[in-house]
Amino acid sequence: MSEKNENVYDLSFFMPGKTIEAEEIKVPISKRFVDKKGNIVPFIFKAITTERIDELEKETTTYKNVKGRGRVKDLDSQRFYARIAVESTVYPDFRSKDLREAYKTADPVEVAKRVLSVGGEYANWLNKAIEINGFEDELEDLEEEAKN
Repeated sequence: MSEKNENVYDLSFFMPGKTIEAEEIKVPISKRFVDKKGNIVPFIFKAITTERIDELEKETTTYKNVKGRGRVKDLDSQRFYARIAVESTVYPDFRSKDLREAYKTADPVEVAKRVLSVGGEYANWLNKAIEINGFEDELEDLEEEAKN
């Protein structure tokens, strides 16, 4: 067996502790947030785990009884992706007590909507968080759903 073929079947690459941890990524989301020197303050994102995404999906899913179809799963996709974005945003931390109190809401998604209040900012933030977590194609479907 050649060396190239041996590497293809080497499972050590997938063992715990061998993977590279997701990096934090700095991205400017809005020109409105500037530091004392006038530089745009970037948001910091980090991908979340598959397990956490599964938990968020469960938290944003309800079940409805539909005549002729039985019990049907109904995912609130806008809330689901917003929750992923909140969880993926390291800075600013929309879950922080200070921001929630300042914007007078306990809901971090509402905090994000109020902070990113100018047209396009919220969408830019959401798009970047979704992209970092590998959901680009699904986001296009969500945008199409929102248009209809």
